[in-house]
Amino acid sequence: MPETDAAVRPSDLDPAVASRLSRDAAGLVCAVVQQHDTGEVLMVGWMDDEALHRTLTSGRVTFWSRSRQEYWRKGDTSGHVQHVRSVALDCDGDALLVRVDQVGPACHTGARTCFEAGGDLGAVRGDDA
Repeated sequence: MPETDAAVRPSDLDPAVASRLSRDAAGLVCAVVQQHDTGEVLMVGWMDDEALHRTLTSGRVTFWSRSRQEYWRKGDTSGHVQHVRSVALDCDGDALLVRVDQVGPACHTGARTCFEAGGDLGAVRGDDA
């Protein structure tokens, strides 16, 4: 993917890793965060190359805030830290699976996961159709 100044901010991310990423127009990759021992999906965030570099090298999860246009490390203000256990890239290079040990709730609402507050949408189950 061609890199532009707007799409990719400078980073120390390993070029071999960076070359495997398929970023969106804003230079971001979706990061699905999962509790390492239960498989529970906790939240989704966004990472650019620098956020991924910080996550891979610090042991804590760092995201890029699309609304604030700044980096944020999960738990710095809330204390609800995400300790990295592993990071994997999907086959297309456009999504990351970040397995963590979550301390406290993952959601800013205080819920364990960000998917509790939204609730079930009532989809027809595939085995019921």
